[in-house]
Amino acid sequence: MSRPFARALALAVAAAVSPLASPAPAAADSVVLGGYPVEISQSPWTVALSSRDRFGGTRAGQFCGGVVIGRSTVLTAAHCMSRQVLGAPARQIRDLKVIAGRGDLLADGGREISLSSVWINPAYNAYTNAGDFAVLTLAEPLPASSVIGMAGPGDAAYRPGTDAVVYGWGDITGRGDYVRGLRAARVDVLSDAVCEKAYPGSAGGTYRSGAMLCAGEPAGGRDACQGDSGGPLVAQGRLIGLVSWGRGCGRAGSPGVYTRVSDVVRALRMGR
Repeated sequence: MSRPFARALALAVAAAVSPLASPAPAAADSVVLGGYPVEISQSPWTVALSSRDRFGGTRAGQFCGGVVIGRSTVLTAAHCMSRQVLGAPARQIRDLKVIAGRGDLLADGGREISLSSVWINPAYNAYTNAGDFAVLTLAEPLPASSVIGMAGPGDAAYRPGTDAVVYGWGDITGRGDYVRGLRAARVDVLSDAVCEKAYPGSAGGTYRSGAMLCAGEPAGGRDACQGDSGGPLVAQGRLIGLVSWGRGCGRAGSPGVYTRVSDVVRALRMGR
């Protein structure tokens, strides 16, 4: 997985360590590896990032995920907003939108909302993948029921062994098999020791416990994959992670790595 999980970028590096975003024109639909279909009403805070101009209309232009943390505020991965994924600075992508309230990307429901601003964490390190988050401000607010709370520093939801769920529209097999409906997968929060052993440092990324957490299954299986970048990892009803990077999808010994939301909370408290 050293995949920042955006779709186009991820397809080019699916076999290597890479971000999990999808920067090239959307080819098929996508979903969480080893997961199951889920209704958007069960996770109204999960949103899709879209640009039809950049990624085509096959999947409504979806290329990354995001999560609603305020009525007009969405978190996503910093690499999803990068030139490498978008092909240009985010401010130049005129049809960049958030799709909210729509599980089936090709359905008529939900809303497509333009952005009034994009803030990319200036401390994001594209080499280690630390600090992989960005804040999107919506041009129109969403209902309060769409907002999920964030788990701050010291929250019990981060404990190893905690059951968590990751949501997204990414690749469901690791071979570029994308679907159009929202999916989820149950994973376990893993210890920092497991994650540090899996990712001691390479050109694909380095596990940093203060800024990251990892989740999955030691033997491989359920995991996030290409197209899921920026999407939420939720435990005990709170947001604990954003899909960020890893080596392959669902590989034994290569768990998915997530931006640790407590690090985001700290950064936001200090002021952007």
